[in-house]
Amino acid sequence: MRRPFYSLESIMFSTIISTEQLEQHLNDPNWVVIDCRFTLTETEAGRAVYAQGHIPGARYAHLDEDLSGIKNGANGRHPLPDVQAFAQKLGSWGVGNQTQVVVYDDSFGAIAVRLWWMLRWMGHDAAALLDGGLPKWQREKRPFTAELPKAAPAQFTAHVRPDMVADTDVVLKAALQQSNLIVDARAEMRFIGEIEPLDPVAGHIPGAKNLPFDDNLDMDGTLLSAAELREQYSAFLEGHQPGEVIHMCGSGVTACHNLLAMEIAGLKGGKLYAGSWSAWIADPSHPVTKGY
Repeated sequence: MRRPFYSLESIMFSTIISTEQLEQHLNDPNWVVIDCRFTLTETEAGRAVYAQGHIPGARYAHLDEDLSGIKNGANGRHPLPDVQAFAQKLGSWGVGNQTQVVVYDDSFGAIAVRLWWMLRWMGHDAAALLDGGLPKWQREKRPFTAELPKAAPAQFTAHVRPDMVADTDVVLKAALQQSNLIVDARAEMRFIGEIEPLDPVAGHIPGAKNLPFDDNLDMDGTLLSAAELREQYSAFLEGHQPGEVIHMCGSGVTACHNLLAMEIAGLKGGKLYAGSWSAWIADPSHPVTKGY
C-alpha cells in the first residue's frame, strides 16, 4: 500500500517537542494539539480537567473511548481500535495526512504516548509528544484556556503498518523459544507480582525483562537525552537487535513510552504487544511467573 508523501516542513517533529517550540506554533493551521489526560482508576477525571483548562486549541482524546477498540474478553483492557473508525476520529479532530500532531498529558507522557504510537501505526510520522507535558507547560506559565476548540474536519487516510504489532501468538512463541526480548514497562512491584491493582492475575511473562517507563525520564519529568537513552537501552538489550524487541505493559499503553525512548535513541523497529498483560492472562493456559 502506498504511504503518504511528507515534505520536510510537514514532518518537523516526529518524537518529542519542547514547550517553547509548541507555543511558537499554537496558531499554525496545519498543527493539531491533543490532550490525552486520563486516570485508569477514575476514567472521567481527564475529561473533567480538560474542560477546566487546556492548551489553546487542544482537542481531547479519551483512552477508553477514542484510543481503544471493543473488548472481547481476550484482547486486553485497551485493544487497538478499528482502523477506519480511528481514521474517522482523527479526521474529526482535524488531523489530515499532512498535519503536525502534538500530544500531551499530565503524567509524564504515560498516556499520550499511546496516541503518538497509534499515529505511527496508522502511517503518520508527523506526531510528537510534548516533552515535560502539561506540568512543565504550566510551570512556565504558558497559554492556558477553558475555551473549547472548533475543529475543521479533515480527511485522514490510514496506511497501517502491521509489522509494528505483535499478537499473543507471537508473544507466546517468543516466551517459549526465547526468540525475542520481551520488555515489560510496568512498575517493578507489578512486574514481580508483589501487587496488582488493575488485573486479576499478578506476575509477568516468563523470560520477560522489566524496564519501567519512568526510567526514561530525567528528574524534571522530561525525557533523557538521545545519548543517555541509547546508552541505557543498548546495555539493557544485551545484544538483541531493536527489531527483536517486543514491548508490553498492563494494556499496551505505557509500553509505548519505551518504544518512543528507543525511537529517540535511534534504536528503531520494536513491536508493541497491544493486548499486553491483560490479554496474556485472559487465557489461563499461558504461563505466569513471579519474582525476578
